[in-house]
This record gives sequence, C-alpha cells and structure tokens, in this order.
Amino acid sequence: MNELTRAEEQIMQILWSLKKAFVKDILDEISEPRPAYNTVSTIVRTLEKKGFVKFKSYGNSHQYYPAIEKDEYTKYFMKRVINNYFDNSIHQLVSFFTKDRSLDLKEVDEAIGLMQEMKKQMKVHE
Repeated sequence: MNELTRAEEQIMQILWSLKKAFVKDILDEISEPRPAYNTVSTIVRTLEKKGFVKFKSYGNSHQYYPAIEKDEYTKYFMKRVINNYFDNSIHQLVSFFTKDRSLDLKEVDEAIGLMQEMKKQMKVHE
C-alpha cells in the first residue's frame, strides 16, 4: 500500500465520510479556497490508479467510492509512523506523549482503560 499525499488524504477523508461521491460532491466539501474541478478530478483518478478508489459509471460521469477502508489505511499509516519515528516501539510512542504532556488526565485514563481491555482480550486468546 502506498502512503497518501496531503491532497490525496484530504480527498480520501471526504470519500470515507460521504461513502460515495461525484467530483462535484467532493469539491463541495472542501473549504475555501477550493482547488479547480480538474485538480480534484486528477487527484481522484490518481487515487483510483493507486487502488484507493473505485468508481461506478453513469454515462460520462463517475461516482467514486473508497476501495480501502479508513481503518485499514489508519493501521498501515500508524505502523509506518511507529516504525519510522519511534523505532517500532509502542513504549517510545507512549513516552513521547507522556513527555510532551499533550494529553490531559481524562485522555490518559481512557488510554489506560483501552490498554487494560486489550490485555484482557489477549489473555482470552492465549
């Protein structure tokens, strides 16, 4: 799987949200200043060539929809971030946020709860 450019990711976020859309629908979701119609159309066709998007034809128009689920790309992207920036270490990732102090107490509690639930599930599958 390829990593998305910033523009491609913006289009994919819209498609994941809308589920299916014509280029005009995508363009309507982009805040000002909007790119040209042809620019969005080119990005969507690039996404289709990369395998991220499929389409259904209606005459000369195409309705696009995601070929890859958001969760699937998120997993791929996060694994790359953890590998490239944190030496493939969840410990280093958590340490980064701990040292940065960008998390509030509620978020820390939620993260601990998620980890405890994950630990329980892992024990069940042993």
